Amino acid sequence: MLAILRKEFNSFLNSPVAYVVIGVFLVATGLFVWVFPDSSVLDSGFADLQTLFNIAPWVFLFLIPALTMRTFAEEKKAGTMELLLTRPLTDGQIIGGKYLACLLLALLALLPTLLYYYSVYQLGSPAGNIDSAATVGSYLGLVLLAAVFAAIGVFASAITRDQIIAFLVAVVGCFLVYSGFDSVASVFDGAPAYYIGQLGIAAHYRDISKGLLDSRDLVYFLSLVAALLLGTRLVLQSRNW
Repeated sequence: MLAILRKEFNSFLNSPVAYVVIGVFLVATGLFVWVFPDSSVLDSGFADLQTLFNIAPWVFLFLIPALTMRTFAEEKKAGTMELLLTRPLTDGQIIGGKYLACLLLALLALLPTLLYYYSVYQLGSPAGNIDSAATVGSYLGLVLLAAVFAAIGVFASAITRDQIIAFLVAVVGCFLVYSGFDSVASVFDGAPAYYIGQLGIAAHYRDISKGLLDSRDLVYFLSLVAALLLGTRLVLQSRNW
């Protein structure tokens, strides 16, 4: 798995994909956090990074599928999928290596935003007047969110040989899991609205972003990732059916 991980990660770094993804993510989030007056930290008067954590999921919703769309679809289209599967590697190792490479690149895009935290920390009055616990929780929420989006993207790439179709399926899948259940829940009131909302990512992401680390939220994210990767494995194994 580590060999696949290194190969995939290096292929990203040796192509414009990694730099475009990181650049687009930083420009998009930077504009909302620092420039646009309706969302700028400088204009809000509050020392927090809520704008970053509100906009980042929507940017990830498009960028992570752009990373994952080639994982299996490109192998199938190039005819190298059969060669890869004949190597002394299990399906789990192949999937894990490709998945972790995509996730690591997404987290690499997130890493420079720590400068945003440092800047807001220094700009606070007094310096350091920022809810660090909530910020740490929000970053953890983004990591878990990226993990789910990457798993959706890898699954979408496994079910088709066309990268564009894989991208579109992943974007729709990420949108439905992130926002779809909230939209459906808004139609209901009381307990039904709550339980429907809990099926989606957004409710769990909001809880973690408040600095409330609940084991149920972690179980939700990890179970969703595991189910999607298992689904990907079943897709690959279907070649033997």
